[in-house]
Amino acid sequence: MSIALSGELLPAVPASHGEVPAVGGAVDELEELLREWLVSYASVHTRAAYQRDLRHWLAFLAASDVDPLIEARRVHTHAWLRAQETTSTASAATRARRLAAVSAFYSWLIAEDRIDRANPAAINPKQKPKTDPTRPRTAGLSRAQAEALLAAADADTGPQAARTAAIVALLLYTGLRVGELVGADVEQLGHDRNHRVLRFTAKGGGEHLVALPAPVTRRLDAYLAGRPDLAEARVPVPAGQAGARPRRPLVATASGARVDRGAVWRLLRRLATTAGIPVKMSPHVLRHTCATLARDAGARLEDVQEQLGHADARTTRRYDHGGQRLDRAPAYTLAAYLTAAGDGHSTESAERGTA
Repeated sequence: MSIALSGELLPAVPASHGEVPAVGGAVDELEELLREWLVSYASVHTRAAYQRDLRHWLAFLAASDVDPLIEARRVHTHAWLRAQETTSTASAATRARRLAAVSAFYSWLIAEDRIDRANPAAINPKQKPKTDPTRPRTAGLSRAQAEALLAAADADTGPQAARTAAIVALLLYTGLRVGELVGADVEQLGHDRNHRVLRFTAKGGGEHLVALPAPVTRRLDAYLAGRPDLAEARVPVPAGQAGARPRRPLVATASGARVDRGAVWRLLRRLATTAGIPVKMSPHVLRHTCATLARDAGARLEDVQEQLGHADARTTRRYDHGGQRLDRAPAYTLAAYLTAAGDGHSTESAERGTA
């Protein structure tokens, strides 16, 4: 009996989950199947997200010596979900997303006649992680907190201080996803009818464009002006590739490589601590904040939807619920009402000379 079925739940994220662990000697076959499945998705962001979710599932099975192609069953899916609930901080939305990715992979295997078994991730809908589409779990920042985060970024020190300010401004003002930020190239910066813009491939594979306001371009230009790899008059071209220009990342490491997602997460959490912001910071917090503060400032819902690249306005409304909705919470109205009543009662009691 595997560990997962013995009553001992395995860690939801094993220590080593970057690669598919060896399971029954079928690593090469599994890797080939993964590549074939992922290549069917046009968006690099979709491929990266699905691959991360599949690695999570495969590492869980490997820790219990379960072959994902021959032995995986629905009971393993339930054990995987229970392990995430008890040994990690994965939200219901994260668990639901991972489950959907795993289910999509097995559905593809079945459709391509690669396996003749039932989809182990096709579980009863009532047993799937429950999410409320109208209530986002990510907390947005208040206006004061957003300003404090920008100030902390501008006051950052060190050789990458200018990059820090540019990253925070890009995420906050444009609502870029972290994958879109780290995947963007310098060559995608441009102009459109006197607007500074950034063109990139958005989630789903479509081309997207966002306007860059002055607070962003000021910080971004200062950062790019100090990049040694962009200051060279001529960019070397690899042999045999005459006329080709190498892709240069919009935000880069000191060596010129792309900044990875983890570095952006760590940067934001460090700045939040410096600014004294009591929020579990992430790139998605700034995406949420971009939407809520833009709506608070009077931006139309349709315009916010377009900027964030949401296909459905209901997704944008989820972000909007986190803004002024709390400012209008009945709890504040009731507190003011009871406080006023209490003050009046105290005054009246004092006039009467009673306690």
